[in-house]
Amino acid sequence: MGKEFNTTPQNVPHVATKYRRIQTAIPHPDSVATLDLLRKYEPLSMRGMPPIVWDHAEDVSVFDNFGNQWLDWSSGVLVTNSGHSSPEICDAIRAQIDKKLLHNYVFPSTERAELVELIHSISPAGLDKTFLLSTGSEATECAIKLSRAHGIKVGGKDKIGIVGFDRGYHGRTLGSQQAGGMSGQKSWIVNMDPGFVIAPFPDGYWEGDSSFHAFLKAIEDFGMKPSQIAGVMMESYQGVGPDFAPVPYIEQLRAWCDEHQVVLTFDEVQAGFGRTGKFWAFEHYGVTPDLICCGKGISSGMPLSAVIGRAEIMDQFPPGSMTSTHTGNPICCVAASANIRKILRDDLPGNAAKLGPILLTGLKQIQTQYPQFVGHVTAVGLVGGMQIVKPGTKTPDHDLAHRIIELCFQRGLLFFAPVGAWGQTVKVSPPLTITQEALEEGLAVLSQATTDAVAELTRS
Repeated sequence: MGKEFNTTPQNVPHVATKYRRIQTAIPHPDSVATLDLLRKYEPLSMRGMPPIVWDHAEDVSVFDNFGNQWLDWSSGVLVTNSGHSSPEICDAIRAQIDKKLLHNYVFPSTERAELVELIHSISPAGLDKTFLLSTGSEATECAIKLSRAHGIKVGGKDKIGIVGFDRGYHGRTLGSQQAGGMSGQKSWIVNMDPGFVIAPFPDGYWEGDSSFHAFLKAIEDFGMKPSQIAGVMMESYQGVGPDFAPVPYIEQLRAWCDEHQVVLTFDEVQAGFGRTGKFWAFEHYGVTPDLICCGKGISSGMPLSAVIGRAEIMDQFPPGSMTSTHTGNPICCVAASANIRKILRDDLPGNAAKLGPILLTGLKQIQTQYPQFVGHVTAVGLVGGMQIVKPGTKTPDHDLAHRIIELCFQRGLLFFAPVGAWGQTVKVSPPLTITQEALEEGLAVLSQATTDAVAELTRS
């Protein structure tokens, strides 16, 4: 993992369709100076994305300043659910700026009040309180804090265990990475919190045992008892796939959490706001969590996240003791309110549900053509992925995934860099406003790029 794309301008065939336009070398030679500035003044970790200097973005399209246009299958990492620069959101932001209220800490504002009321209207019954934050990591850290505090309250100082899942991802901060299941991201921590347990995630591909017994065994093998577990944190779908757990597994997990007074948190940071064809991805399981962590698609562009939960869990800390400097920033709040209303009014979850089978069929057709290289394919709504492997094995192949993405962006189809525990997944996540015509065009480009990347590999 961590491979960079070539930033030397490449002469590529020109493309001219309704959704894609490539008419220069990629990246454009005049954009290299910007790339060089970023490489000079930003840390190495900020590299790795396709070397396109974004100028502006609208709906499903990203443009540079040199006449090139990409069909965006990244949504800016699953953020722009209602499309880039949605007019409703831009109008709301513009009006808020003109009002001259850009920040107010946690002093009351009508913007914040209107948003939390709106969030309550789309949340499951019983999840009555919302705490607004800035990032997904902040939301998951908060959920860990709330879960542990609740565990100590109901079970004493030994009830502090937090169960996460192998290959899970909840952010890059101290607690969120320990709750996540990517061991390669934890080496810097050194002194691991002994209360974090990692259970197998029952995806049916990397983990063959999809039984709930594997969850119970992981806790037992770690040396803990159910009475010592304060919380379970699970992505509604694991972003590395996307991978869902079996419904019976989640039903048993919900019952087990109820039995042992364990707070169940679903991490919806990338899964919520219509992405999977339902407003919340956990709706596919037919259960309700105690806490929801959300972000990304909540505003379709502005930095905002939230923890939504049961009042008895959310209200554990007294006034002034659980705040954040930019919580409920008024510009972010009006953007989120406009975004949520657009998602509901235009039934963007319904569009995702309608197009999901087309996406899945297209990805499976590529897998059928190259079963030695495309090990696992999933798609629900408008999130999908191809997990790329070495021929005939389950060994992840980051280099081939990287090359497929490179060929796509050279042809006007934009992905972010490969994701997953080993950087093996070509992740599909277009804005939920995409049309069937644009989806099918993108699938054709992805199919040809896979063909060409495999051909290059077999020739070498």
